[in-house]
Amino acid sequence: MTLAVRYYLGVDQGTTGTTALLLDENLAVRGRGYRELRQYYPRPGWVEHDPVEIWESVLDAARQAMEQAGARADEISCVGLDHQGETCLIWDKKTGKPVYPAIVWQDRRTAEDADRLAQEHGAMIRERTGLMADAYFSATKLGWLLENVPDLRRKSVDSEVLAGTLDSWLLWNMTGGRAHCTDPSTASRTMLFHLEQGCWDGEMLGLMNIPPNILPEIRESAGYFGTTDPETFLGISAPITAMLVDQQAALFGQRCYYPGQAKATYGTGCFLLMNTGDTPVRIPTQLLTTVAWRLGGKTTYALDGGVYIAGAAIQWLRDGLELIRNPGETELLAEQAETNGGMYFVPAFAGLAAPHWDQYARGTIVGLTAGVTKAQFVRATLESVAYQVKDNLDAMEAASGITIPSIRADGGMAKNRFLMQFQADILGVPVEVPQVVDTTALGAALCAALGHGVFSDLSELCGRPMEQRCYEPTMSEDQRQYWMHQWHRAVERSLHWEEHGKGFK
Repeated sequence: MTLAVRYYLGVDQGTTGTTALLLDENLAVRGRGYRELRQYYPRPGWVEHDPVEIWESVLDAARQAMEQAGARADEISCVGLDHQGETCLIWDKKTGKPVYPAIVWQDRRTAEDADRLAQEHGAMIRERTGLMADAYFSATKLGWLLENVPDLRRKSVDSEVLAGTLDSWLLWNMTGGRAHCTDPSTASRTMLFHLEQGCWDGEMLGLMNIPPNILPEIRESAGYFGTTDPETFLGISAPITAMLVDQQAALFGQRCYYPGQAKATYGTGCFLLMNTGDTPVRIPTQLLTTVAWRLGGKTTYALDGGVYIAGAAIQWLRDGLELIRNPGETELLAEQAETNGGMYFVPAFAGLAAPHWDQYARGTIVGLTAGVTKAQFVRATLESVAYQVKDNLDAMEAASGITIPSIRADGGMAKNRFLMQFQADILGVPVEVPQVVDTTALGAALCAALGHGVFSDLSELCGRPMEQRCYEPTMSEDQRQYWMHQWHRAVERSLHWEEHGKGFK
C-alpha cells in the first residue's frame, strides 16, 4: 500500500499578487500558483485593494499549486499564511462583507494626520511601538475608516464589525468566520502594539480612538490559529499553524534565525530585515524596530529598513511608460546599456521610507540628456533599487554595530542577474540568492510545519541544505563611492517635493 504524500501549503498574499507553494515532506516545492492583483488609485496618493479580489486570488493561487502537484485536499497537512503587512480593512461581523476597500500600505491619505502625531507624540510612539509616526502603518488608516465611513464608529463600539490586517481577513475567510487572530510580527506593524509587552497598547488605542474589541487576538507566530473550512477553502480541512508578515516570513524562509543574519526581499517594494535576537535594538531615527516572530514564548526582534518602490518601478516602466513588455526584458536591456548614461532615477512615487522617512518626497530623474537611451533608463531604474538597499544596509550596520558579511536575497527581482550583480558590487559584500526565490511563501510553509510539530525547533530547519547562487562584488571602492555620491545628490532633489496639505485632497 502506497502512503499518501503530505503537503505543507504556504500562501504569500503580496501587494501585486498572491503566490502559493506546496512543499512535500522533504521540503521540496511540488506545486506553485500565482495570481496578479489589481491596484486601485481613486485619488492622488490613495492606494486601495478590493478585499474580495484578494480572497479570490488566494483561492486561485492555492488551487493552481494543488493542480500542479496533483495534490488532493485531504493531503494538505497544514497551512501557513503571510501577507503584505500594514494594509488593513474593516468588515461586517455577520455578513463578512468589507465596509470599504482595503487601504494599502503605500496609501498616503493620512500623511497630515501622521505629521500631527509625530509632532505631538513622536517620541512616545517610537518608544512604545518601535515605529515612526507615519501613514505607512495601519493605525492612521483604521482611524480614517472609523471617521469617514458612515455609521462605522457606532458599529465598532457596538462590536458589529471586525478590523485587521490581511492575515486576519484571510484567516476569517479560510475558517468560515470562526477565527479572528493575528501574530506579533503583524501586530508590530500597526503602530498599536507595545513592542516589549507584546500586546495591544492601551495608550496607543486611546490616542488613535480605536476600540480594542474590533481587533484580532494576538497568538504566537507558529501554532494553532484555526482549521480551514472545506466549504470555503477548496475542500481543505487542515490546521492553520503559522501567520507572519511577508518580510518576516522571508527572513524565516531564508533561515536567518540568528543575530546578525540579514535578508532583502525584492518585491513591489524592497525590504531589509536583520535578526537582532531577543533584544530590540532601539535607535532614534532611520530604521524601525520590529518583531521578527514569537515562538515558544520567546520573541525575536529585527531591524527593518524599507524601500517603498522596487518592482513597482518596473511595473511602471511596463504599464505607465510602455517601455518594456515584461519585467524579464530589463536584465538584457540593462546589460546592453553598459552604463546609466549619467542618469539617476529616484522612484519616490509614494515618498521615501528608511532611512529618509519623507512622506512628501516624489519621483525624480536627474542627469537626463538627449543621449540617454531606453536601455539606460531601464538600467537606472534597476540601479535605483540597489542604491536604496545600500543606504539601508549602511544604516543597519551603524545602528547595530554589526558588520553584515553577506545579504540573502529573494523575491521576484532576485531572478534578475544584472540587478543581483550590481547589488553585490554596490554593497561590497556577497549576495546569496536561493534556488527558490518565493521565499515569503516558503517561509510561511516552513513556519507552518514548525507550528504543526513537524520540526521540534529551528535547529532542525537550519540543518536542511539550501541551494543558492552567490554573486561576488567586483566593483572598485572608488567607483562605488562615486556612484553613491551621485545617487545621494539625486535623492536630495527629490526630498520635500510635495507641498504639505496640497497633494492628498
